[in-house]
Amino acid sequence: MSHELRSPTDRRRFLKGATGALAVPAAAGLIGALAQPAHASDTTSLPDYDPVPATATGPTPNADGYHVDRIDGHLYWVTDSYYQAMFLTTTRGVVLVDAPPTIGHNLQRAINDVTHANGRPSNVTHLVYSHSHADHIGAAGLFGPDTIRIAHAETARLLARANDPNRPLPTHTFHNKHHLHIGGETLDLAYHGPNHSPDNIYIHAPEYQTLMLVDVLYPGWVPFKSLAVSQDIPAWIQAQHIAMDYPWHTFVGGHLGRLGTRTDGTLQIQYMDDLDTSTRNAITTVDPTPFFAKYGAQGNSWAIFKTFLDAVADTAATPVAAKYAGVLAAADVFTRDNAWTLLESLRIDTGILGPFSNHP
Repeated sequence: MSHELRSPTDRRRFLKGATGALAVPAAAGLIGALAQPAHASDTTSLPDYDPVPATATGPTPNADGYHVDRIDGHLYWVTDSYYQAMFLTTTRGVVLVDAPPTIGHNLQRAINDVTHANGRPSNVTHLVYSHSHADHIGAAGLFGPDTIRIAHAETARLLARANDPNRPLPTHTFHNKHHLHIGGETLDLAYHGPNHSPDNIYIHAPEYQTLMLVDVLYPGWVPFKSLAVSQDIPAWIQAQHIAMDYPWHTFVGGHLGRLGTRTDGTLQIQYMDDLDTSTRNAITTVDPTPFFAKYGAQGNSWAIFKTFLDAVADTAATPVAAKYAGVLAAADVFTRDNAWTLLESLRIDTGILGPFSNHP
């Protein structure tokens, strides 16, 4: 028996309408509408962004707001164009990887679609958590207490602290590697250290040459705001290279509406390399004098930091956003935020301090 998430009774109707809007490319950036839909009269005050390139978009969700498709063999994926999950159908039941709440009950509907066609059991026997964040596993509570929940040991610690009934504690944990073999199907789980979060793992389906790694690579898009709000920026950047070291043809990134290819991984690494180069250059070329002169005289140290760092981020982002316009979706939306976060990481993680280095 499944457990209902606490949500408004009309939530499903709204999400169906919001998903339908994704047929219009300009609506693809309105992820925030899920939280607070704007009235039509409010749209004139919203900023305009570049159109989403056709190469970034995925399949159109069905009338219920989801798209499910085969990756290869008995491995499938489901998306609502905002989030993604992956599942294996086995002779003993289904292994589901992640349970995003925006997909919610459509997870089981997608599974039922597939298993009705392939004749395999539809019950979710195993649920793998990629990491502890609620936006990726906040619908885990929909699956009953008999479900085996597998996660990294750090995920268990973080979930125990959160005490969230929608994210039940894992029943099985591991530290480095876990080999899951059930009903003739296999998933290899591995932990290579912190990246986006302290607990984020790599989920590899070797038979189907597919890798799932959430919040690290964003096929067709620039990374989400502030480098995916990652907690360890150097490790997050390194995780992109670790992902590319795996033998895969298909990538499941946990977000947005399409699967990834190795070309997508290479392109994001190139974007990050360009952003790194531009940010390192900007911190040495933006003149700090005006910021110290104006705000130092006022004794406002925070204003010095804010205005100088904002200027560096703007300077770093401008050529990178221009280069990737029409190549990666939302280059004009998040590149400035990503440059600011990378700048802070360069300062505090690598010691590139600019005008805040050793006093002469």
